[in-house]
Amino acid sequence: MKVLLINGSPHKEGCTFVALSEVAKTLQNEGIETEICWIGNKPIGGCIACKSCVKTGKCAFDDVVNVIHEKAKKADGFIFGTPVHYASASGNMTAFMDRLFYSEIGGQGNKNFRLKPAACVISARRAGTTATFDQMNKYFAIQEMPIITAKYWNMVHGAAPEQVQEDKEGLMNMRVLGRNMAFALKCKEIAMKQGLELPTVEPTVFTNFIR
Repeated sequence: MKVLLINGSPHKEGCTFVALSEVAKTLQNEGIETEICWIGNKPIGGCIACKSCVKTGKCAFDDVVNVIHEKAKKADGFIFGTPVHYASASGNMTAFMDRLFYSEIGGQGNKNFRLKPAACVISARRAGTTATFDQMNKYFAIQEMPIITAKYWNMVHGAAPEQVQEDKEGLMNMRVLGRNMAFALKCKEIAMKQGLELPTVEPTVFTNFIR
């Protein structure tokens, strides 16, 4: 089993990376393979609703979004990490998430994320963590992804990596998150081996607020 951890910080080995690394280390101790992927610090444009993904199965803008989308096919669980910028996820991470999840619905019929456990990790100097936590979890909820939690909201605090290392409570929750993710994956694996089938996919019905 494998968990893909996505680093949405503009700093490859900054505060968010410290948090994700703590989760990854715990997962590895539980026998789960991990891979941390950085979305980079080059500008990532947002979704333009061109719906090209409906025909091609991938985003029209061939960048890190498509790279991660391809990796998602072989992943069993996901951890998405982001710093807090103005009480929300970083601009690049927001654009990345919008396009990644929209292209999944549009092009793949929600096959790569559906019913795969997911969680977010939020890093901040001080505040804005809970608002960002809410923002990130909405992506998982719309994809039928079980959301994994810890003893507290999945967040760490510090203005620099060495300060995050001093956030003992935050790092504890990263370890709890890793163990809970491993447990969920193992439970799913046992159930599938015993013949439990995934819920039937019901065709999507789109309506507006008038009809």
